[in-house]
Amino acid sequence: MASGTIEPCSCDTFVALPPATIGSQIVFGKNSDRPSDEVQEIVYFPAASHKPGEKLECTYIEIEQAAKTYAVVLSRPSWLWGAEMGANEHGVCIGNEAVWGRAEVCDNEALLGMDLLRLGLERANTAENALIVMVDLLEKYGQGGNCMESDMVFTYHNSFLIADRKEAWVLETSGKYWAAEKVEEGVRNISNQLSITTKIDREHPEMRDYAKSKGWWDGEKEFDFAAIYSYVNTARMTTSRSRYCEGYKLLNKHKGNITSERMMEILRDKESGINMEGGFMTTGSMVSILPQESSLPCIHFFTGTPDPDRSVFKPFIFVPNITQLLKTSSPTFGHDDPVKKKPRFLTKPDRRHELYKQHERAAMVIETSTEKGKEIIEQIRKLEEEKIRKMESILQNGYLDVNQAVNLFSQCVEEEINAYA
Repeated sequence: MASGTIEPCSCDTFVALPPATIGSQIVFGKNSDRPSDEVQEIVYFPAASHKPGEKLECTYIEIEQAAKTYAVVLSRPSWLWGAEMGANEHGVCIGNEAVWGRAEVCDNEALLGMDLLRLGLERANTAENALIVMVDLLEKYGQGGNCMESDMVFTYHNSFLIADRKEAWVLETSGKYWAAEKVEEGVRNISNQLSITTKIDREHPEMRDYAKSKGWWDGEKEFDFAAIYSYVNTARMTTSRSRYCEGYKLLNKHKGNITSERMMEILRDKESGINMEGGFMTTGSMVSILPQESSLPCIHFFTGTPDPDRSVFKPFIFVPNITQLLKTSSPTFGHDDPVKKKPRFLTKPDRRHELYKQHERAAMVIETSTEKGKEIIEQIRKLEEEKIRKMESILQNGYLDVNQAVNLFSQCVEEEINAYA
């Protein structure tokens, strides 16, 4: 379990596949719930080739670099190497969750779950391949280390929802052990609890033997991963008041009519706790449209700011020569970064990017000035609706102006900043 006074808080990740969606597309969404003062940045890294023997510095440890990495767009806590959520040029999307269970969480520094997420995106061209990459790296390097920019230790196991144009996979871990479930239609969500029960499509080869050795499973009853590796009552998983259950109900409420806008609506839902408030809050959100027709572009929307109800989902499309996302990228501190020094986290630098600063000022106006606040909300909603309509037109007409797509996200950021002025 996490140490200190931190309560187990996490995120919510969703996927909807035909026939749950409108049209032949998969819709992916995630809220990243993190400490309320943590800055989440939106960053882009182009595809690259790497020399044999090259090393890669992740958040805490160094690993072997792959020969080739794909272009990725990431929404990540600005102090670390990995990411909470993101997509790559092949239409693979991944979101991760903190989960706890019977197995102790490792405090030793290894790969963070967020590092595994980025590595999956950089090294895999399908959801299934991302799963393979991630579990291979988990086996080789392990998972562990502080998941918060603080001297208070916050550690957890990880679950992941991985999607592409064709299918989705849920990957849930407990230390080095894991189970995976393939999702080919309908809806699926994950939250901060294990959720794979008896439908296990892939697994760690020693997962069942380990559970037997710990006395968690007698070797005779049907193997229920969530029930055996955690304390979840899987019979009540979809009827309790947990956030997992609330997310499940919201997805099923809209089943058959899910679009990107509907997914944004789910992510903005405060009554369910999906849009989290408090010491841990929703610090960034993402929605992706993954058309099953390969000639159509995948479209990824990111906020890069806290509280999706007061943020703009801005579109991003992978094309060559994308303009760097300067106004959603946090300042860097190189070897002087407190994350890189030991002991770690003795100080906390100002990591706010330009959009975050402007959004922060606007949030204060929204809270203190009824008229001006209402005007800002109306302006950013209008901006978001305009961008959504343009993206729908691209998908309907099958035509993408590559020259405009190069600046698509950055231009929308500028327009959002102007709305806050």
